[in-house]
Amino acid sequence: MASVSGDSNLDREMILADFQACTGIDNIAEAITLLELNNWDLVAAINGVIPQENGILQGNFSSDASQASMYGPHTQPEAADVVGESAVPSQSSLSSSPLPLSSLASTFCPSAPASRHIIERLPRMLNFRVEYRQRTVELVLEEGSTVGEIKRILEAELGIPVSKMQLKGWKSGDVSDSTVLRSLHLPRNVSLYVLTPDITPTASTSKNSSLPDSLNQNFLLVISHREAQRDYSLNFPGSRTIQEVKRNVSDLTNIPVRHQQWEGWPASASDDSITLAASGINYPCHHLTVCRRSSPANAQEPTEECADVHMISDSEGDDFEYATEFGVDDSEMFGAGTSTCRKTPMMPENSENEADALLHFTAEFSSRYGENHPVFFIGSLEAASQESFYGKARERKMLAIYLHNDDSVLSNVFCSQMMCADSIVSYLSQNFITWAWDVTKEANKARLLTMCTRHFGSVVTQTIRTYKTDQFPLLLIVMGKRTSNEVLNVIHGNTTVDELMTRLMEAMEIFTAQQQEDIKDEDEREAREMVKREQDEAYRLSLEADRKKREAQEREEAEQVRLEQMRKEQEEEKEAIRLSLEQTLPPEPGEESSEQVSKLRIRTPSGEFLERRFLGSCKLQVLFDFVASKGYPFDEFKLLTTFPRRNITQLDPRSTLLEAKLFPQETLFLEAKE
Repeated sequence: MASVSGDSNLDREMILADFQACTGIDNIAEAITLLELNNWDLVAAINGVIPQENGILQGNFSSDASQASMYGPHTQPEAADVVGESAVPSQSSLSSSPLPLSSLASTFCPSAPASRHIIERLPRMLNFRVEYRQRTVELVLEEGSTVGEIKRILEAELGIPVSKMQLKGWKSGDVSDSTVLRSLHLPRNVSLYVLTPDITPTASTSKNSSLPDSLNQNFLLVISHREAQRDYSLNFPGSRTIQEVKRNVSDLTNIPVRHQQWEGWPASASDDSITLAASGINYPCHHLTVCRRSSPANAQEPTEECADVHMISDSEGDDFEYATEFGVDDSEMFGAGTSTCRKTPMMPENSENEADALLHFTAEFSSRYGENHPVFFIGSLEAASQESFYGKARERKMLAIYLHNDDSVLSNVFCSQMMCADSIVSYLSQNFITWAWDVTKEANKARLLTMCTRHFGSVVTQTIRTYKTDQFPLLLIVMGKRTSNEVLNVIHGNTTVDELMTRLMEAMEIFTAQQQEDIKDEDEREAREMVKREQDEAYRLSLEADRKKREAQEREEAEQVRLEQMRKEQEEEKEAIRLSLEQTLPPEPGEESSEQVSKLRIRTPSGEFLERRFLGSCKLQVLFDFVASKGYPFDEFKLLTTFPRRNITQLDPRSTLLEAKLFPQETLFLEAKE
């Protein structure tokens, strides 16, 4: 890191403020880039910007009025005519001007409407963020206001008398109430804090407040670098750890953390992993001193350690303004020309796969710029494309490809102020799949170009190849279409948060319109498929019903066959029994037999009569067998007498007909058993 004197820093701050005031360029990174291109020559930088930006006409700076404004009334030439069209002084006349830079800027950017060709500049507004204990007051004042006016506004807001109020945080030290803000050459955004030594803090605002509240507070650390004899005033949230503070100070002072020797930390801050809120430091401001620890190893310290600042403020996006306000050199802030000497590259050169490379990228990004950043997709570009483009239409997202280059002067600013801005992080997380790659190394860049050729075609690849280092970082917005993937927008690093958000929202509008068409087509396709599925299901159910009906019919037919077969078998069995009984019956005696003969007449259920003669000495079993041989088995039918009614089948089968009083003749009838 180059050693820059305090006067040089002040000159550059004045040049930057005058350049912004004259040109109206609010983007600090853009303003510094333009000044760097002109070697911090204010006149040359303004000459290169004003014709395009503000529309001020060029002319020969030879009029009496112009020369009078340059050299004052005592050096005015004697020419009497004033040329009204002269608006921009020549390079030679301005370079020889003995006036200070502020006078030169006012000469170059006049506010009086003397000429119709010069655009009147509006008053420059300053944004103040004032912290008092647990309260924060935000003010907007013209730079023509005084410090006393700020105190009077704070008196009304905080209820603190001006006489007991000390307004701290000015880069030039304490200032009087009559000091005009313009004379302090302040940046657009200024952070201050109020001290009230004569007012005792209440219990609710004392150091005994709860730790969760302290984590949300901002601590101002005034760090004195002993060797360089300069102070850094850095603003950190209470959730930041001491280790993170030391790493940031290492970037500022070029003193590695292991060689830092500190004074001013409380005894409770012995562990570097604890947060500032829990460390016991004073709120809202705490003073520290750092120097290089005396050691023989100092002589072997690498001389090429990187001086880039990854994060020197809180996550609210005020990194550059804190650095400018408290005297941090712009070369420290933007890392001009030294980004190749980083201790750890964003992405290793020879990773086996893309997932490992992106894990390293995410870890290094978090280490440099904090945890508040977009969620980078861990995986190949093909996997990120699949996740973004090839799901259901309602679940698809756009693909944001962030291409980082450590050699670019804009990388740190873009990462810390754009990619880590809460609004950008939230918008990207909700609407995009964010995939990142580091093109600092040629091998990684060649690998990226190969992937882009495969997924997006040679046109996109050639476009990326033509971008120069200073045009990085890039944010490619890619939208998936039916046949191919289309790069909607390429956002360069020299932009603002508002411009970046606008570009993202414009791309989102295009994507939303396309997504609605895709959703409509998908719904129609799903409706057609649903109808087809319903038809197929109805056809399947119909076939199933027919099959079941056919099977039931087959079962019924089979059952009928089985029953018929059983019936036949039973009939055959009965017939066999009947024949067997018929064969076992004794012969029928004749009418002229000498033995006692009983003539029986039996009426069947069908009305027919069976007649036969039996010997009176025959057993009832012979009668039963006769009836069974005619098809009326004993177990199914009962044999009854007419009068008196008797159930012959209940008598002992071994009894004779005579004993059963069925002699000499009897009429019987058959009745089926219940």
